[in-house]
Amino acid sequence: MTQQPKPTVAVIGGGLAGLAAGCALAESGFHVTLFERRPYLGGRASSYEHPGTGEVVDNCQHVLLGCCTNLIQFYRRIGVEHKIRWYDRLTFIEPGGRTSVIKQASLPAPFHTTPSFLGAACLNWQDKLAIARVMAVLARKLPSETGENFLAWLGRHGQTPPAIAHFWTPILVSALNEDLDRISVPYAAHVIRESFLKSAQAGNMGVPTVPLTDLYSRAGRYIEARGGEIRLRSGIESLRVETEGVKLASADRIENFEFVVSAVPFDVLARILPSNNAAAPLRSSLSRFEVSPITGIHLWFDRGITHLDHAVLLDRTIQWMFHKSRLLGREAESGGSYVELVVSSSKSLVEKSRQEIIDLARNELCEFFPEASSAALLKATVIKEVRATYSPLPCVDAYRPAHRTVWPRVFLAGDWTATGWPATMEGAVRSGYGAAECLTLAVGQNREFLVPDLKAKGLMRLFS
Repeated sequence: MTQQPKPTVAVIGGGLAGLAAGCALAESGFHVTLFERRPYLGGRASSYEHPGTGEVVDNCQHVLLGCCTNLIQFYRRIGVEHKIRWYDRLTFIEPGGRTSVIKQASLPAPFHTTPSFLGAACLNWQDKLAIARVMAVLARKLPSETGENFLAWLGRHGQTPPAIAHFWTPILVSALNEDLDRISVPYAAHVIRESFLKSAQAGNMGVPTVPLTDLYSRAGRYIEARGGEIRLRSGIESLRVETEGVKLASADRIENFEFVVSAVPFDVLARILPSNNAAAPLRSSLSRFEVSPITGIHLWFDRGITHLDHAVLLDRTIQWMFHKSRLLGREAESGGSYVELVVSSSKSLVEKSRQEIIDLARNELCEFFPEASSAALLKATVIKEVRATYSPLPCVDAYRPAHRTVWPRVFLAGDWTATGWPATMEGAVRSGYGAAECLTLAVGQNREFLVPDLKAKGLMRLFS
């Protein structure tokens, strides 16, 4: 009996969206060819050997939460789930070194962090009562989209300046990579409800213990083990849709595929779309997106500067500290400290020079960790992702496209597509799985890859 050839599908883009789609489709019997213009996989969640330092660095620190069910399932699928270290507490540090720890207790959701929240020194009782009132609102129901930004919404709900500066800003700016006055109310509410309120498990924070590309190269091997092909340093210049397939043009060849999943950023997609009237509505929607930058500052010191693995830093430009030498298990061998400082929505840093950013970051770091003042800075680098994520502006959902397109053989993935989640790793994986589901349905398979959200626990079950 002659075996039928596998349907061919090209996945354009080797970030999380493309890798998730590629793994799901390879598992489902498609012949997957994945194109990635960079020499490594992971997209914006990748690592590489930095030429100026000789060190392997992540382009930006990425973390996940327990509510990221599809991302966790993706890690399980490719066999890297054990390379994530989980934490059940957040340490907030003010300039001068005063700390506040938000951690879980045995109370039912949504009260599982209440004891530590009440003891947080960075907030007074007025601040805590104001935050509690908003949490009570968000626990009951997610606000609808009205075009209002979240900062204005907080003002209407009686939030104090310290509550905004020491709670809402560090949580949401890091999660959504945008300033509060440019964040949609439903997206901000979604983050708080899913991560802080629904259950204790949902709020656990996972941090990779290996460089990011070590995680996602496993996804490439997963695809290859199922007959697929990974082509690095292979950007796609254009696509042309025909009756029996899709033609993809790269720098040196034109190839035919039966199906295509585009998992590139929205601005890249706009450049490679067919130049005809059928593409005009999608290109118009893509033109409405705006972007926000992230900056990672990598510092290597000759000695230890803190015992913490990570911390939220308040009231300064730098927002998070990740103690990479501890997270990567290299503290003992080096004797020093390698830390990465993250600034989300880093618009104020885009025009600054590398040295200006390093000086600013080091000076601020010493305000939180006095040991850094006496430590010698051995080397440093700055990585700017100027177009890191799309901005979750009010009403942006009106422009986020579905996975299906006007072309029956072309499907879209990317954290900017209509996943219902903001620009996160979870949103990217959901988009890849969603595109793969639509493609398998088109050939009569009707496969399901998306996994359900975490169920609400405790008293939150009353509001599910």
